[in-house]
Amino acid sequence: MTRKLLPILTIFCFFLSGVQAQSVSWKTIEQASKTDTRSNAKLFFVDFYTSWCGWCKKMDRETFTDPTVAKILNTYYIPVKFDAEGNSEFTWHGEKYHNSPATNGRPNSHAFAKKVLGQRMGFPSFGIFKSDQQQLTVVQGYKSANDFVIILWYFASGDNARYPFDKYQKIFDDEIRPVMNKKLGIK
Repeated sequence: MTRKLLPILTIFCFFLSGVQAQSVSWKTIEQASKTDTRSNAKLFFVDFYTSWCGWCKKMDRETFTDPTVAKILNTYYIPVKFDAEGNSEFTWHGEKYHNSPATNGRPNSHAFAKKVLGQRMGFPSFGIFKSDQQQLTVVQGYKSANDFVIILWYFASGDNARYPFDKYQKIFDDEIRPVMNKKLGIK
């Protein structure tokens, strides 16, 4: 009898864990660029990735699937997935962007990625923008879920105006995380 119940219980537990998990509600850059910034109080979070970037895929698997990361991004940001070598055409913060055709069979970096990342064209990279699409900062490189929560909350909460980041990291677990968890409804 227990041998027959074990597979059923395993499937049931898997189903329940999937129901409780929250995933990031990604937008395209075209969707985000058309957001009415007059009524939008959310920040923009742009994930600059490429199809060949292994660390980008690791972020997708391990960091963006974290429930706290997903909750912060969905609640306080408009999360955007942006192919840094793609062919999107859009207007951002009053400026039009498009990509040049590939040369020698290799895709070019998109003009928007070049503008935001400048000379530091590494992936993954993340742009954080104010609700009016004005750039706040760029974060580069793979980040664990725990490290990413600190970065996301630093800007989402407005604490970036109150603390230097190095101090914020030191006080996060004792002083900031309990307040964040309460606002997010995390126990």
